[in-house]
Amino acid sequence: MPEVICTTVYHFPELSDAAKEKARSWYRDLAPHDDWWDAVYEDFARICEILGIRLKTTPVRLMGGGTRAKRCIWFSGFWSQGDGACFEGYLHNAKGAAARIRDYAPMDATLHGIADRLRATQRRNFYQITAEATHRGRYYHEYTMSVDVTRDSPTCQPPTEDAEKIVAEALRDLARWLYRQLQAEYEHFTSDEAIEEGIIVNAYTFTEEGRRFG
Repeated sequence: MPEVICTTVYHFPELSDAAKEKARSWYRDLAPHDDWWDAVYEDFARICEILGIRLKTTPVRLMGGGTRAKRCIWFSGFWSQGDGACFEGYLHNAKGAAARIRDYAPMDATLHGIADRLRATQRRNFYQITAEATHRGRYYHEYTMSVDVTRDSPTCQPPTEDAEKIVAEALRDLARWLYRQLQAEYEHFTSDEAIEEGIIVNAYTFTEEGRRFG
C-alpha cells in the first residue's frame, strides 16, 4: 500500500544558522555556473584591443557540427602554487592607448602603468615594436608565456636593448592582472551573499536541518 509522508519544509530565511550553512554548502557545490568567467574574458579582450593586442583564437567544434572561435586565454586557480593566467596574442603599436585605457578604466593604476611602459618602449623604437605571446607547457601562469619581440623597421634596425624585457614583463603583468580579476569574480560568485541570493531566487526549500528538499 502506498504511504503518504508529510514533511515540513522551509525557505532559506526561515532556517537556523547551522541549517543555513548546510544549505549554502549544498548550493556552493553547484556554483558557479558554467563559463562564469565570460564577463571577465570580455573585459580582458576589450582591454587587449585598446593596448594593441590581438588575441589568438582556436576553433572549437559545436554540437551542431559547426565551429566557433575561442580566444586563447587560460587560467588555473585559485589557491595552489603555480596557479595563474596566460594568453596568446600579437602586439602592435596602438595609437592613443595610454589615454584610451584611462578612459576605459580610470581607476586602474596597473593598466595605466602597462600602457605607459608599452608607449615609452614604442617611442624609443619609433613605434615599430611588434611581439608575439605564446603559451608553453601544461601549466597556466604568466611565466608559461613566451614573448618574442621584434622591430618592424624598414632599415632592419634591431629593437633597443631593453625592449624585449619591458614588453615581456608588461604582457606578464597583464596576465597577472587577468588572474586577479578572475579570482575576484570567482570569490564573488561563491560568496555567502551570492549563494544566498541564488537560493532565494530559485525558491529552493529545505528540511529543518538544511537538506535540500525541493
